[in-house]
Amino acid sequence: MRLLEQLRQALGEGGLHGSFLVRDLDSGEEIGIEPDLEFAAASLVKVPLALATLERVRTGELDAAARIEVQPGALRVPGPTGLTKFRHPASIALEDLLYLSVCLSDTTAADVLLDLTPPTAVAACLREHGHTGLTVRHRLGDLADTPAERFPAGEGHLAHSLAIGAGTAGRGHPVPQLDVSRANSGSARAFADLLQALWRPSTIDPWVAGRMRELLADNVLRQRLAPDFASDASRWSSKTGTLLNLRHEVGVVEHADGQAFAVCVLTESRVAATVQPGAEALMATVARRLRDHLRR
Repeated sequence: MRLLEQLRQALGEGGLHGSFLVRDLDSGEEIGIEPDLEFAAASLVKVPLALATLERVRTGELDAAARIEVQPGALRVPGPTGLTKFRHPASIALEDLLYLSVCLSDTTAADVLLDLTPPTAVAACLREHGHTGLTVRHRLGDLADTPAERFPAGEGHLAHSLAIGAGTAGRGHPVPQLDVSRANSGSARAFADLLQALWRPSTIDPWVAGRMRELLADNVLRQRLAPDFASDASRWSSKTGTLLNLRHEVGVVEHADGQAFAVCVLTESRVAATVQPGAEALMATVARRLRDHLRR
């Protein structure tokens, strides 16, 4: 309890509020801070999307090698990667779209996959495997239509001020992408349950689970939790999610001695700034101290 109070205080002083959970994947022992608090999932939803897509590849409903003509994302705002920033059409294999969606967090690639496997089908796949704590409701292109895109360059802090000040006590929000009753959503516990099912035997097919682990290991966005979990003696596999004042990351750290921990962090910042390296570092520090408490 002393540790948790110290960490809550550090988060409060850093302007962060969040849902944290660290779980030993073998013993089931876990420690967290508000692990059941629900947040808009942002790009974390690309994990269940990839799972549902791979399930359909496994059953032969989709062809991993099928080439799909993709229109450019036409976004000119800073930050997005991959096809979302392309200016010309491209022909890309379905399995490569999976790589772009998960490893580069490419929203255009994800929406092409959602055209094939819509949100209702992704949600059904989650329910089939017993994961009811994650909600998939809409396409990901909606994430690029927020107040942040309506302000001139250099005034992004105004969009963050709106995001911070307009929420309700019941997790509602006038910005629909931040309203847990309308957005894709989940909690640290719900994502930890999904990661556990991917790393340890479960109802998910072994080939699908293995391919998911490969994709998460290839994540190129490593500025958030990776500095505190990746090393020569550990492997960090994860997915990030970012939207206005939300900063998330969920992943698994596998140590050379065989121990493995799911580490799931979903946060919202009360600081009206677009770039917050201090928030990224604080998230990682809190998650690392929780992991250190379990790793004896």
